[in-house]
Amino acid sequence: MSTFQGYRRANGSVGVRNHVLVLPSVMCANNVVDRIGRAVPEVVIVNHPTGCSQVGADFEQTKRTMAGFAANPNVAAVLVVGLGCETNESKALATEIAARGQRVAVIGIQDCGGSTETIARGIAIARELVREAEQHQREMCDLSELIVGTECGGSDGFSGITANPALGYAADRLVAEGGTVILAELPELVGAEHLLAARASEPVAAKLYELIERVEARARAMHVDMRYGNPTQGNIAGGLTTIEEKSLGAAYKGGSTALREVVEYAERPSERGLVVMDTPGQDIEQLTGMIAGGAQVVVFTTGRGTPTGSPIAPVIKVATNTTMFERMRENMDVNAGAILDGSQSLEQVGDEIFSWILDAANGRTPAAETLGFGDFAINRIGPSF
Repeated sequence: MSTFQGYRRANGSVGVRNHVLVLPSVMCANNVVDRIGRAVPEVVIVNHPTGCSQVGADFEQTKRTMAGFAANPNVAAVLVVGLGCETNESKALATEIAARGQRVAVIGIQDCGGSTETIARGIAIARELVREAEQHQREMCDLSELIVGTECGGSDGFSGITANPALGYAADRLVAEGGTVILAELPELVGAEHLLAARASEPVAAKLYELIERVEARARAMHVDMRYGNPTQGNIAGGLTTIEEKSLGAAYKGGSTALREVVEYAERPSERGLVVMDTPGQDIEQLTGMIAGGAQVVVFTTGRGTPTGSPIAPVIKVATNTTMFERMRENMDVNAGAILDGSQSLEQVGDEIFSWILDAANGRTPAAETLGFGDFAINRIGPSF
């Protein structure tokens, strides 16, 4: 059984990074959070345009995503910064984060009497949280503790031939070790859902079909054809022609094991093994959802190329073809184009991806993390009022 050196948290989960996160509960606190981050560069921060005037399922999803992201085991502690009159009230969010077993502090701009005092207090709290986090040490952990998110963005005609099947091979290896793999991007599974359902129990298959129908129903309700968004113009230029063709290639990322569970956006899996999460195809919203669902590492295949990364999780980039790999070398980690070149087999590239997952869990930084790219966006399912 494989192991890695991870950070064991008080709630029993295991992180592969040891970040202190400063999180605005609402967009009105973004500037204050920026100032805290500049003064305490050891922390990571995120900005976002959400947190107020949201209602119903849209608000609940935003709150669930922020709480899950903050409670990801890669985060040692979080400082929530609120305004004071927002829908996503900062103290309530902090309570939700604490309920997940996370170390959390909270301050509000209105309670502090303005931005300057909030920044000063935030800096002091952030520095204290960093000092606490520095006491955490890596220890030997079983690979079954890992949740790995899978993603494909900027796909091309080679995605379903090289990088995605190689990632699927690595996913099967992880599942065999007791780990969990998240397969997301529901719009990019339309047309391939029956292949996944055939590997699931009846209740899990029914849930998958329900979510696929929900994706299609949203498009019908908006009187739009989702094929204008998937495949994208870049996908088409790269050789993909239909959503079904893209879906058949995208589904390979999940490997060949049984589908154990289907979860909502940013919901943490309760089963180990292969899990489908309801996310959009939009890369950064999907990335955020999987990490909010507990993924400590993400593997991202791409044919056209992308620099996307996460503030708190290593994102490993796998190129589908050698031409793009060499052109965007600073952004890529693995060249699955070697399968086309004949210099490596699919299994060899899959083993390289699996080794990268282990190395990232042990602290190795993939290109996006080395470059400091930290993208964050929450999927919206309703309007603001």
